[in-house]
Amino acid sequence: MSVLAAPGPPAVSPPVFDPEGIAARARIVREAVHVVSGPDGRELGLATGPVPGGPVLGTLPPLYPEWLGGRTFCEAHGVRFPYVAGEMANGIATTRMVSAMARAEMLGFFGAGGLAYAEVERAVHTLADELRSHTNWGVNLIHSPAEPELEFRVAQLLVGREVPRISASAFMELTPAVVLCAARGLRRGADGGIVRRTRILAKVSRPEVAARFLSPAPAALLDRLVAQGELTREEAELAARVPVAEDLTVEADSGGHTDNRPLSVLLPAIAALRDTLCRRYGYDGAVGVGAAGGLGTPDAVAAAFALGASYVVVGSVNQTATEAGLSDEAKAMLCEADIADVAMAPAADMFELGVQLQVLSRGTMFARRAGRLLAAYRAYGSLEEIPPAVRAPIEREVLRAPFDEVWRRTVAFWEGRDPTEIARAASDPKHRMALVFRWYLGSSSRWAITGEADRRTDYQIWCGPAMGAFNRWTAGTFLAEPANRSVVQIALNLLEGAAVLTRAHQLRTYGVPLPPESFACTPCALA
Repeated sequence: MSVLAAPGPPAVSPPVFDPEGIAARARIVREAVHVVSGPDGRELGLATGPVPGGPVLGTLPPLYPEWLGGRTFCEAHGVRFPYVAGEMANGIATTRMVSAMARAEMLGFFGAGGLAYAEVERAVHTLADELRSHTNWGVNLIHSPAEPELEFRVAQLLVGREVPRISASAFMELTPAVVLCAARGLRRGADGGIVRRTRILAKVSRPEVAARFLSPAPAALLDRLVAQGELTREEAELAARVPVAEDLTVEADSGGHTDNRPLSVLLPAIAALRDTLCRRYGYDGAVGVGAAGGLGTPDAVAAAFALGASYVVVGSVNQTATEAGLSDEAKAMLCEADIADVAMAPAADMFELGVQLQVLSRGTMFARRAGRLLAAYRAYGSLEEIPPAVRAPIEREVLRAPFDEVWRRTVAFWEGRDPTEIARAASDPKHRMALVFRWYLGSSSRWAITGEADRRTDYQIWCGPAMGAFNRWTAGTFLAEPANRSVVQIALNLLEGAAVLTRAHQLRTYGVPLPPESFACTPCALA
């Protein structure tokens, strides 16, 4: 089946009233479908094309996957489909993935979170060169409370290379970095309206954080950036008239950083908040609200659009895509996951704050072992205070090295990334302990990326329940084969299935007796 082919002239076909025929007609979403009554006036059936006879009770117009979300979102981002491939950190969302999405008229973000500055810089230069004629691509800016200097340097890089789209994630407060990205390049257009060079998509899971991105940037931060020469006075003045972000991605229960909130509760609440604040500030442009988290099947995608999402962001399942920067071993583990095969574990980047993220639990002991490190960190003031009965199992089973050896590796890492961390640890034993434990947390995700065979049981693989739902949906189908799981094929099948399900639900509300197979969509090769 092709999602690109336009329908030809409608053929004359008799109405159908049997379950098999109704299911087949309901799937023809790119043509108008008529609800007709049978000869007795009580039986309902379906017809497509000109109806040769019988009363037509109602007609549904053609439905395309492109039309499921907000038209304004597609126009603003220069995309055909209201679909985003999310920024899986440590470069798992690769430049290849972002390029593939851009060329398929969708939007993708490079996973810059957790990477060193030089790695982000290389990726930005690669994408800027490859996609110079496109604006539908972007890079992640992740909040890094433990490394604010790195966060700001990455922001400077993104605005300096004029990256067209930035996905801001894991922010709890607005920082100079995210405000710089939102304000740099603001100008007045020929019609007097404010034109943005860079568009921010802010990923949020709490209303109070959403409110900060829906409001204009704080004057104190804007003044600070002007004083530093990062913004002009005109840019700061214009930034006080627009929201920090013009798109909010509402992140429900997901892989990685998550508050485990249900989308059906969170999205309507933040959409209502959006409406309130847009009225309060009198913004000229629309602010889009998208959905992320738990989206691994057509049912979930259709439900997100039904809740009012302008676009959807898909993450966990794309880790099994051919373009994903994850080892074949880790991808195979994800392909075996079921819905309940996930657990919460400490996050490396926010370890001291007690922030957790959702990871795969099937086939790996990471969540349990990382939990032991967090428990020791909370119970003791330094590595030296940890009693031998606690220390020995951690060194033997988790770190697989003495504390001193791990500290030497940790020093080598931070000397190249941020030497101030080593200086701080020298005067703060608690911080030194945190850095040693974070070595394991950071290394475990890299082991999954490189496929470190003897560390398989330590793989940290970010994953939500959507992965298991995706595996159930694709079992025994075209997408069950790893070689067929390109990021574009995954996207097209999810969107196609969502369109079919949306049409089925529309018909059900009109009383058409749809059989169960009308609410299923089998993955296939789409172009």
